[in-house]
Amino acid sequence: MDGQRERAGGPPQWWRHGPPWWHGGGDDRPRPRWPWRSTVLLTAFVLVGSGFAAHSQEGERVALDPFARVLLLLTGAALLWRQRYPVPVAFGTAATTLVYLATGYPYGPVFLAVAVACFSAVVSGHRRAAWTAMATLWAGHALLAHWLYPWLPPSGDAAASWGEEVVVATWVVAIVAVSELARTRREQWARDRAERARAARRRADEERLRIARELHDVLAHSISVINVQAGVGLALLDTDPEQARTALTTIKAKSKEALGEVRQVLDTLRAPGDAPRTPAPGLGRLPELVEQAASAGLTVEVEGEPPALPPGTDLAAFRIVQEALTNVVRHSGSRHARVGLAREGGALRLRVDDDGPATGAEAGGSGNGLAGMRERAAALGGTIEAGPRPDGGFRVLALLPIGPDSLSGPDSLSGPENPEIPKNPENARATEEDR
Repeated sequence: MDGQRERAGGPPQWWRHGPPWWHGGGDDRPRPRWPWRSTVLLTAFVLVGSGFAAHSQEGERVALDPFARVLLLLTGAALLWRQRYPVPVAFGTAATTLVYLATGYPYGPVFLAVAVACFSAVVSGHRRAAWTAMATLWAGHALLAHWLYPWLPPSGDAAASWGEEVVVATWVVAIVAVSELARTRREQWARDRAERARAARRRADEERLRIARELHDVLAHSISVINVQAGVGLALLDTDPEQARTALTTIKAKSKEALGEVRQVLDTLRAPGDAPRTPAPGLGRLPELVEQAASAGLTVEVEGEPPALPPGTDLAAFRIVQEALTNVVRHSGSRHARVGLAREGGALRLRVDDDGPATGAEAGGSGNGLAGMRERAAALGGTIEAGPRPDGGFRVLALLPIGPDSLSGPDSLSGPENPEIPKNPENARATEEDR
């Protein structure tokens, strides 16, 4: 847009506020506030202090006159722009101070304005400009006090001692040190704020992913059962009304349960600091999953007893079994599935098998189910492997870390040895789409 304005003959974007280098940033930066109070206080202090300095140096330096007061007023008033235009203010205060000293007016707090201007420049990131302004002031003062003094007022003035220059140089170094310390602290605070903001965004993203997984698992499982029962009800509506009534009853119960779980997730969103009203589901509800799968026409055989697990691992294991059984109902031609639970070292070994084959009509899924299972396992430091078995069918195998003493049960899964799930990239891609 700026280039279009310039090519069209209009003024550039920085016309009103000066070029970007003037204040060290672009027009999209937030404009700082005007430091009215501090500027008024500093200007009043410089004017009053210079008046006292003039009385103490009477006869040695030129008395304050209107021109001197105008110089002091301009030097102090320039500080009003020190946050918006730190570089010009630093050089401007140094220049007016040199004019004040060259005219022979008394020493006093006039150096305070230069110190504040250079401090603001360093803190805002214009270090070289601030150093240059202070070095220019010191070099100009040395030139006036040691070489040009015979031609400048007051008449009969002698050269200043080099000890005074050492004192001035010491003050310059002190101002630089304090300014650099303030700049470093300010940058550290900015980094800490940015890191806290990134951490907050990361936590929000993780929470959104968690909620998305919960909603997907609840809705996908429930709607799959509802879909199957609706098909049964439609098919038997005329020939077997009683069986159709049973299917509709199942749909009502399942939809009510799904609404309850969705409401629980939404309640967590509305009041994130409160404890959940109902406990999170776990493998203790595995018999419910078996019953729900049976109502959808899927027979589930459980091998091993549900162990006692930490809440996070228990929820993840439940959702993985729920999603795996939902995928069997939706995408497999098999009406039989096996769920195996076992301890393997310090991990829960969870396996869900079906005998297949995959149904072609529903094989074009988005892969959100498998992605959600992998995210749940990864959040606990575990792994998920999913893919077709060499002897046919499909297998989901999860390893979820747990405490070494928190799991009791069989040490190995019953049934045949788990075959390796193919790692071929094309097979993996097809698996994601099928599930």
